[in-house]
Amino acid sequence: MSTTVEAPDQRLRIALAARPDGVVETIAKDAGLTPRDVLEALGPGEVAFLPADSFESIWADLAGWEEVLLIVHTEDIVLEVNGPLPSGSHGHGWFNIHGDSPIGGHIRRDRCAAVAIVDRQFHGRRSCSVWFLNGDGHAMFKVFVPRDETRALKPALLTRFDALRAAHA
Repeated sequence: MSTTVEAPDQRLRIALAARPDGVVETIAKDAGLTPRDVLEALGPGEVAFLPADSFESIWADLAGWEEVLLIVHTEDIVLEVNGPLPSGSHGHGWFNIHGDSPIGGHIRRDRCAAVAIVDRQFHGRRSCSVWFLNGDGHAMFKVFVPRDETRALKPALLTRFDALRAAHA
């Protein structure tokens, strides 16, 4: 009896074909790979990777937006918080975010291995986000262009996203 074992790239192609506009983490899990593996398989118009040392400049740009949707996606929770992204500063081994926003806390900046600017379809709609990826290939957190009451990307923030992407493409 022979068992065929699919190569990782074949599993990824199958998982992406089944859900090309699905949740990246679900596609990765289905393929037995990491979210970064899935992002790397997207087309060049869909994702641009930046080195980890771009963390602060990307954060500073995002902190200038009026509002973002910050998402932390783990096996146990998809936490979504809308609000302005506060500025941050380094201290005691952390990148500390603080300000008048529901978004706050402390980031292990040294765990950031790359930043990905992602512009892809998600459940039939354009989705624009910035992923801060750790060395394990998982998102530490993601910052999305939020949607308005009609579920359209907010135009002013989409313009900011497009400018950020163009500056780093």
